[in-house]
Amino acid sequence: MKRRLLLLTLPGWMALAAAARAAAPAAPGGTGYKVTAEQLQQAVAQRFPRRYEMGSLLNLNVQAPRVRLLPEQNRLGTEMMVDAAGPALARPSTGSFDVDFALRYEASDQTLRAHQIRLNALRLDDMAPGPAALLQAYAPTLASQALKEVVLHKLKPQDLMLTDGLGLEPGSITVTAKGLTIALVPKKML
Repeated sequence: MKRRLLLLTLPGWMALAAAARAAAPAAPGGTGYKVTAEQLQQAVAQRFPRRYEMGSLLNLNVQAPRVRLLPEQNRLGTEMMVDAAGPALARPSTGSFDVDFALRYEASDQTLRAHQIRLNALRLDDMAPGPAALLQAYAPTLASQALKEVVLHKLKPQDLMLTDGLGLEPGSITVTAKGLTIALVPKKML
């Protein structure tokens, strides 16, 4: 009986696998794994606040960023609040910096990560010119460090179970108005 059931369902599974493979390289918004903007925001918020020391002169506390979807650029943007304090400052200061970045999939741990980070703006409130210039000089590095290898979303094993069984894996990542679509592509053979 089990053998007969397997024989009856095997053609159905094969047809499903063929359809999934054919649909995998579809245009953005097509077949793929979806991650909503809310899921992204929650995942990013769990990895903050972060603290960075710039020698013994300045300490920066970076708060959880607000994630923006930039579908026209296929990137994400964030604005992060920063608290600065330390011997280089007469008094603590606050500000923010705005960055945008592309995404990549890391197969080793099934995560979506930030890369190609660009600093768009840095705003500092009530900071003396000397320390402000120091922070401005280090801002691109700070932005890269704050988001370098930041995991934005981790796929769960159950998310990829059927995909893996069909010989597919995550491929290109497309930013949409509602979140992300991760294309499913045939697995690379080693």
